Amino acid sequence: MKQSFRELKVWKKSVQLTVLVYRFTGAFPKEEVYGLTSQMRRAAVSVASNIAEGSARGTKREFRQFVKLARGSNCELQTQLVISRELELGDRTQCDELEDLSEEIGRMLSALSRYLTREIKSRELTTEN
Repeated sequence: MKQSFRELKVWKKSVQLTVLVYRFTGAFPKEEVYGLTSQMRRAAVSVASNIAEGSARGTKREFRQFVKLARGSNCELQTQLVISRELELGDRTQCDELEDLSEEIGRMLSALSRYLTREIKSRELTTEN
């Protein structure tokens, strides 16, 4: 039986990241609603969403592609966190927590991508024989 994305620790942490990003950006000035606030929220939502969509695609190769997209969105968010820090937007402690969680998720996504790559190569080797 295939594991549901809801059981993946990286997906759960990505949802947690999204909730924290929404709380963090809630304190941003109103003029940022269509700027950095919107960008950060979309990037955070994209991390968890890509994990979920990729896991539902049916193949490890497609899943790996969506994990790579999630990694890209996570890097976007990390960049936006640096920008928000430079602009002194939001609570510094919350920003630190977000950066730490995003880095942890980044490591988890990299590990998942490596695992999927090994699984793909292993399957290719067994089908060649």
